[in-house]
Amino acid sequence: MTTPGVDGAVRRKAPVVERRLHPVTPLRRAWAPVAVVIGWAVHDPDQTQRQLTRLTTTTLLLVIAVAVPAAALYGFLTWWFTHFAVTESELRIRTGLLFRRTAHIRLERIQAIDVSQPLLARVAGVAKLKLDVVGADKKDELAFLGAEEARALRAELLARAAGFAPETAHEVGEAPARELLRTPSRELALSLVLTGATWGTLAAVLVVPPVLWLATHSVWTVLAAALPLLGAAGANSVGRFVAEYDWTVADSPDGLRIDRGLLDRVHETVPPGRVQTVRVVRPLLWRRRGWVRVELDVAGSSNSVLVPVAPREVAEAVIARVLPGVTVPPESALSRSPRRARWCVPVWWRGYGLVVTDSVFAAHEGLLRRSLALVPHAKVQSVRLKQGPWQRALGLADVHVDTGADKTVTARLRDAEEAAALLGAQAERSRTGRRDARPDRWMTEGADR
Repeated sequence: MTTPGVDGAVRRKAPVVERRLHPVTPLRRAWAPVAVVIGWAVHDPDQTQRQLTRLTTTTLLLVIAVAVPAAALYGFLTWWFTHFAVTESELRIRTGLLFRRTAHIRLERIQAIDVSQPLLARVAGVAKLKLDVVGADKKDELAFLGAEEARALRAELLARAAGFAPETAHEVGEAPARELLRTPSRELALSLVLTGATWGTLAAVLVVPPVLWLATHSVWTVLAAALPLLGAAGANSVGRFVAEYDWTVADSPDGLRIDRGLLDRVHETVPPGRVQTVRVVRPLLWRRRGWVRVELDVAGSSNSVLVPVAPREVAEAVIARVLPGVTVPPESALSRSPRRARWCVPVWWRGYGLVVTDSVFAAHEGLLRRSLALVPHAKVQSVRLKQGPWQRALGLADVHVDTGADKTVTARLRDAEEAAALLGAQAERSRTGRRDARPDRWMTEGADR
C-alpha cells in the first residue's frame, strides 16, 4: 500500500508486523488459576480443611495431575493469543482467550513508558513495559519482553511519538542521559531512621499489644492488632528502603529518568510538561542535616516521588529541570496567615503560608513536617475561594487551586480581602501562563534536529 508524501513522492507504507511476548510469559499466566484456588482457600479456610480431609491420596494426586497441565495449557493459550504491533500512528495490543480485546494506543497520547524488572524477571532476563496514556484510568502493559527488546521498543515508541518517521524511528535508539543525582544507601537508611512515621509505628507496636493483652487476655486479639502494625512499620522502613534503593535521577531529552529498586528494578520517566505540582517536604528530624524530599503530581501517571532524600540545594537543581524557570522560594518569603487564624486552628496556624511569584503559586503547611507545594501558573485548571461560617466571622478564607492531576493545593486561612484579590489575579496568571507555555512534546531536542 502506498501514500503520497509531503513532497508529492509516493511513499510505501511499512507492513504491520505482529509480535508475541517472550516465551517465558506462559509461566506467569499459568499462575492465574492457581491464584484463584489459593484465594478461595484463604477466604474460607475451615471449608478448605474439611474438603481436603475427605480426599483420598489417589484423588488428590489425580486432581494435581489434572490441575497442573490445565494451568500450563491456560498459560500457553493466553500467551499464544496475545499479539502486539507498532503501526505508523498507534501501538496495537490484542489479548483474550475467550473474550477478545484490542487496545489501540495512539502514540501522540503516550505520556510515559516505564520498564520494570521484578526479581524473578531479572533472573530470567525479561522486563515489563508499562505505558501511561492520556485519558486511561490504568496503565496498559506488555509483560514480558526480553530486556533488550523492551528497551528498544520503548526507544522506538518515544521516537515515533516525537515525530520521527517510522522507517527511521527504530534507528534512533535510546536518548542519551546525564546523571543528576544518586542517593547513597547510607543516607537513605539514615533518613528512614529519622522519619517520624517509623518511630510512631514502632511505638504503637510496643504499646498497643501489651495494653490489649491486659484488657482481653486473648492471643488472637493481640495478634490481630500487632501484625498490621508490624506490617506498617516494615512498609515505612524496610519496604521504602528496598523500593528506593540506588535511586538515580538522570536528565534526557524525553524527560527525567528514574532508576530504583533493590529487588525489583524500575526504570521510570517523568514526562516533560506533565508535572502539575512539586512538593518540597522537610520532616522535623531532617532539618539539622539540611535534607528534603521532593514529591510530584503528574497528570495521568503514578510517579509520586522525584527525590527520596537529598540536600536542599541538590534537590532544587533537580526541580529546576522538571519546572524550567522556577526557583523554589525560601521560607522567609512566605506571607503567613493573620494572627486571628489561631481561633480556627490553634498552634498549627503558624505553619500556613503563601507566596506567589511570576512562575508559581506556592503554598506552605505544617510545623513538624513542613511541605511547600509549587504549582506553575500554566498548570492551574481552576481557582476556588471557600469560607466556613467561623471563617466568615473572622474575615478569613481558603483559596483552592486545582491542577490537571485531579489534585488541589490550598492556601489556608488567608485574609478574606486578600483571598478575593488573589482569586481574580490567579485566574489571570493561569490564562497568560497557558498561553505562553511551551508545548508538551517527547524528545523535543531530538525531534527538532
